[in-house]
Amino acid sequence: MAKRTIVTDPMPVLKEPTRPITVFNEELHNLVADMAETMYDAPGVGLAANQIAVPLQLVVIDITPKEEERELIVLVNPRIVEAEGEQCDEEGCLSVVDYTATVKRFEKVRVMAQDIDGAPMQFTAEGFFARVIQHELDHLNGKLFVDRLSSLKRTLYRKRRKKQLQKENA
Repeated sequence: MAKRTIVTDPMPVLKEPTRPITVFNEELHNLVADMAETMYDAPGVGLAANQIAVPLQLVVIDITPKEEERELIVLVNPRIVEAEGEQCDEEGCLSVVDYTATVKRFEKVRVMAQDIDGAPMQFTAEGFFARVIQHELDHLNGKLFVDRLSSLKRTLYRKRRKKQLQKENA
């Protein structure tokens, strides 16, 4: 296991759709271990492979409270097949530096995916778990949560981010 670097907006890999995984081997298991270590270290509750510059359809999630035993969920080639309801809540992102905003999401989603060994899986997620899945699947489709904001809020974020980058590169 190795902690990887999380790429941040505006890195191009975050804006490009990811590729499906077709080979389920030790390399994939190692990638998942690296992603889990990176996510826990950040700390975060979800991480998509393209957030560590690997453009594959792979997500790791763990929404268990810190005081409880970790329960890593690995989703390979995930997709939402049904969605219903609505929820609005504050979101942040490991790839969006120092910014949070209220984002509208579905309350309940039905997900189809594969596990780390390629076996098909299907489940329903609600509430916060559904929000995290939608956030991470957006990553796999080349979207950040800021892309779901109004054009005014998105423009304000972009200006703020541009100033941050100018300070970092000065």
